[in-house]
Amino acid sequence: MKKLITLVLMVLAVAGLHAQSKSDLPNVTLKDLNGKNVNISKLSNNGNPIVITFWATWCAPCIKEHNALNDVYEDWQDETGVKIYSVSIDDSRSTAKVKPVVEGKGWDFDILLDVNSDLKRAMNVSNPPHTFLIDGNGKIVWQHTGYVEGGEDELYEQIVKIAKNKKKK
Repeated sequence: MKKLITLVLMVLAVAGLHAQSKSDLPNVTLKDLNGKNVNISKLSNNGNPIVITFWATWCAPCIKEHNALNDVYEDWQDETGVKIYSVSIDDSRSTAKVKPVVEGKGWDFDILLDVNSDLKRAMNVSNPPHTFLIDGNGKIVWQHTGYVEGGEDELYEQIVKIAKNKKKK
């Protein structure tokens, strides 16, 4: 009987924690390129998918990935409503390079600065590029580390699955 009560209490505790965490996204606040605060746990996109991709100005595969994503971003937005947040992990010594790189490349993503690596640590990112896909409920449903040419196609397939699921509801 004691084991049953313990088990029931554990199940209720876990269910309570699960119900409490509406999002897999951590409660971390970053700044965008204009100095505006953005709380990651409050990111939303009207139930549409969100991509969060970590990068750095010194990371060649990151630049290649961002260029590839930028080439298809407008089409992806039209087809799925996806929104991309690009999180720079450049530290205080190199963060001044972020805006010139973004503007020079013409990237249309929302750029966030993780100068102290708070979000990087909270999401267990070790090396960029590291990309997360979040569904319309704030749940991380897919992630990938590294970049090879054409890797954005796999991401797109996952985005389409989420977009289709939203339309079914």
